[in-house]
Amino acid sequence: MSAPTRRLTTAQALVRFLSAQYTERDGVRRRLIAGTWGIFGHGNVAGVGQALLEAGEDVMPFHQGRNEQSMVHAAVGYARQLNRLSAQAVTTSIGPGATNLVTGAALATINRLPVLLLPGDYFATHSADPLLQQLEHPVEADVSVNDTLRPVSRYFDRITRPEALIPSALQAMRVLADPAETGAVTLALPQDVQAEAYDWPEEFFAERVWYVRRPAPDPVELAAAVEAIRSAQRPLIVAGGGVHHSEAEAALKAFTDATGIPVSSTQAGKGSLSHDHPTDLGGIGHTGTAVSDDLARTADLVIGVGTRYTDFTTASGTLFQNPDVRFLNLNITGFDAHKLAARTLVCDAKSGLERLLEELSGHRVSEAYEAEYRAGKERWDEVVEAAYRADDESAVPTQTQVLGALDAAVGDDDVVINAAGSLPGDLHKLWRSRSPRQYHLEYGYSCMGYEIPAGIGVQQAAPGTPVWALVGDGTYLMMPTEIVTAVQEGLPLNIVLIQNHGYASIGGLSEETGGERFGTAYRFRAADGTFTGAPLPVDLAANAASLGMDVLRAKTVRELREALATARSSDRPTCVYVETDPAPTAPPAEAWWDVPVAETASREAAVEARERYDRQVAGRRRHL
Repeated sequence: MSAPTRRLTTAQALVRFLSAQYTERDGVRRRLIAGTWGIFGHGNVAGVGQALLEAGEDVMPFHQGRNEQSMVHAAVGYARQLNRLSAQAVTTSIGPGATNLVTGAALATINRLPVLLLPGDYFATHSADPLLQQLEHPVEADVSVNDTLRPVSRYFDRITRPEALIPSALQAMRVLADPAETGAVTLALPQDVQAEAYDWPEEFFAERVWYVRRPAPDPVELAAAVEAIRSAQRPLIVAGGGVHHSEAEAALKAFTDATGIPVSSTQAGKGSLSHDHPTDLGGIGHTGTAVSDDLARTADLVIGVGTRYTDFTTASGTLFQNPDVRFLNLNITGFDAHKLAARTLVCDAKSGLERLLEELSGHRVSEAYEAEYRAGKERWDEVVEAAYRADDESAVPTQTQVLGALDAAVGDDDVVINAAGSLPGDLHKLWRSRSPRQYHLEYGYSCMGYEIPAGIGVQQAAPGTPVWALVGDGTYLMMPTEIVTAVQEGLPLNIVLIQNHGYASIGGLSEETGGERFGTAYRFRAADGTFTGAPLPVDLAANAASLGMDVLRAKTVRELREALATARSSDRPTCVYVETDPAPTAPPAEAWWDVPVAETASREAAVEARERYDRQVAGRRRHL
């Protein structure tokens, strides 16, 4: 007797399959693919588009986007808010719709966040060559523009026959649900195959649960880690995004409460402890706090928990200066655990911290060390207060005063989102995180334009949670289009739009590296051809209003505080627009970042910058 089958198109089968996939961790079950974003063109409208229509919202919720890259950002924001236990899919047509996915896919994979990409592709039968938007390669006929997604995907396949979907779809789900492998997954779908019917085995549509494992540490590695911690005099924990993904915040708190080992955090790991916890020292690295970086320079054991050790964290290899410093890395991926020639503890962050705590019973750092870092924390708290303080509430706010006003306006569970510009540095140094998910910085790819669509994804994942997308004018102009989606869906997204007439962050970096702020201001051309004339007469607040947002203009600190309070209480998408005083008020960098400077130059600024660069680069270490 033959097994029962169901006749569906490939696209219909894929949608039905996706609707029956679940993750489970710690007894909590979620849909693995909770919805699909889409923009339709000839490459997917009659395939995946028709399949979504036929399935209906109950089977697969559909979200209408305005830009393909933005749709990926929204899906990534959704997955991050839910600790990678649930994801969304993104469908596009062929051609530019598909290639627009590349930036979002890179962001997802770099940040280890799951998203399923379903771009249309050329005809598998080649019956209509070349079709509209097809790339014709003179040597490799099987290449399409979708191959640009290969290097930024954790799994890639082109489904050239209906039956090929079965093993590929299962592999795609495995990768999406695996915390050690997850990232962007791409199933390229030729448009003729999408619409082709096939007799699918009913078993393909059975409910499947992908268990998200919590691997325990290896006993040998655990014993070595315990010995390393017991013998260290000045240990320092670097908390990365893996703490959040594992939901290990409580385990980290228990560990540091018992041992007294201080905790510094990367951009992804900030909020692992509440800012007022005695061992929380704030950010580390180039945008870190003085107390974190001072301790990092003298630490004899650096315990990385769920971190990738980017150049911002290590200050481009110049931060950890103790001649005897060693590293112990607790990470679910062996790739990251082995960085900096570390002792490794390849395991889940939560299970690893819990086992370490058991084995370290009674161990605690010295009272002198605790007193040292607590005094440093108190000094930095004073720096934060000074940066936030606005003695004259009738004055134009500085950027740090904007953060101070926002700090006073948000609730403990509000989510603050940012990704690029000068804000990430100010936030990493100054923001006082009160809950694990309040601080949402995308700094693996630092992608301008991420904030607004990611805010939509966060609100989809956590309905009723106030969400704040912090954007400068440069970032806003990159990708404001999903404002229309927030309005369409009735999502009360808050945007804090800071106008400073250009790329403030890169302008400062340009000045530091001898570039003299070339090409970084949004201004008219002056007589000498440079962009140093009057500011451009661009009204970004009016633009946001034209896309459907309520807009509140704030010219002073007092008006800003009132506008933020109004926005938080609103049930509509609201933009708070503020033009800031450009005078720098953030504390300077406490550690270096390597951006190479011209080795030969005729302009004095570049010559001086190279001299500074040569002095700094001399402090780089190879940790072997």
